[in-house]
Amino acid sequence: MKLKNPLDTHLHLRDESMLALVAPFSAKDFKAGVIMPNLITPLTEIDVLKAYKERILKACKNEDFTPLMTLFFKDYDEQFLEKAKDELFAIKLYPAGITTNSDNGISSFDIEKLKPTLITMSELNIPLLVHGETNDFVMDREANFAKIYEKLAKNFPKLKIVMEHITTKVLCDLLKDYENLYATITLHHLMITLDDVVGGKMDPHLFCKPIAKRYEDKDALCELAFSGYEKAMFGSDSAPHPLHTKECCGCAAGVFSAPVILPVLVELFEKHSNETNLQKFISDNACKIHNLKFEKDKIVILEKQEWQVAQKYGDVVPFMAGKTLNFKVAN
Repeated sequence: MKLKNPLDTHLHLRDESMLALVAPFSAKDFKAGVIMPNLITPLTEIDVLKAYKERILKACKNEDFTPLMTLFFKDYDEQFLEKAKDELFAIKLYPAGITTNSDNGISSFDIEKLKPTLITMSELNIPLLVHGETNDFVMDREANFAKIYEKLAKNFPKLKIVMEHITTKVLCDLLKDYENLYATITLHHLMITLDDVVGGKMDPHLFCKPIAKRYEDKDALCELAFSGYEKAMFGSDSAPHPLHTKECCGCAAGVFSAPVILPVLVELFEKHSNETNLQKFISDNACKIHNLKFEKDKIVILEKQEWQVAQKYGDVVPFMAGKTLNFKVAN
C-alpha cells in the first residue's frame, strides 16, 4: 500500500536524549508532524521555538520531515503574533495542570479574558489546538469540556479550533455541530478502552490523558476515522516516557506509538474500511483543513510482511510491544 505525505497532527518529541531517540521514528514514516510545545519549560518565545525546531531537524537525521511548530497558549499581544506568524503552525491551549507539563496552562475560560488573543489569532488565521478536559471526575472530563468548546466556537466563529485527541462520543457528535470545530484522533484510542488499561492487571503503558473511555466511545471514534470523515484527522499523541516513570507509583500519562503507527493503521483500515479513507485520515483531511502544501511529495510504501515490535526502544516501551504486526514500512 502507498500513502502520500502521511501527517501526524499531534506529536510529542520531548528534548535532549529523548528527542534523539524518538524523532527518527516519526521522521522516517511521516512527511510532517505538529510538534507539541509542553516541554519542561513550555515554548512561549519565538527564538526558543526556532532553536527547538533546529534540534528536531538535527535529530531527524536528514529525513524528509517537516516539524510544524506550536507555541504554548498565553496572553499574546497582536504585535507578537504578527511577528511570530511565519514561524508558527498553531497555538496549543492546555487547562492548567491537566496533563504533562501543563501547570502554566489556562485556569479560567472567561471569554473576555481570552478574547484579545483569540481575536488576533482569528484575524491572522492561526489555529487553536485544545487539550479539552476539565478537572471533574476523570471519565467525565472531556465530555464536560464540550460546553467550553461550544462557547469558543460560538464566540470566535472565524477561529479554527481543533479538539485534540478526542475520546468520547459526545465530542464526535459535537464535531458535526460547528463549522469551525475539527478533531484529531489517536491510534490507541481507536483500539483500546478503559478495560484494556485497568480491567485486569493495570497496563501503565496504555495509561494516557485523556484516559481511554467506553466501548461506545471507541465505536464513535472508529466511525469517524474509518469513514474518512473530512473534519477528523490523525494525530498520534505519541508521548514517550522513560520506563522508570511509567512502571511506578504516580505513573506518567502517555502512549508511545510512533514506531508502529502506519503498520497498525494499514491493518485496521484493511479490516474495517479502505485505502482511500486511510489516505484521507492520515493526510488529505489535514492538508485541506490547514491548507498544507509541500513542494515535494513523500510516498511511504507498506509491505505485507510480519515483524515483531521491540519490547523497548532505549528505555521507552512502545505501544504493541512484543506483538507481531502484518505490515511493515518499506526501507
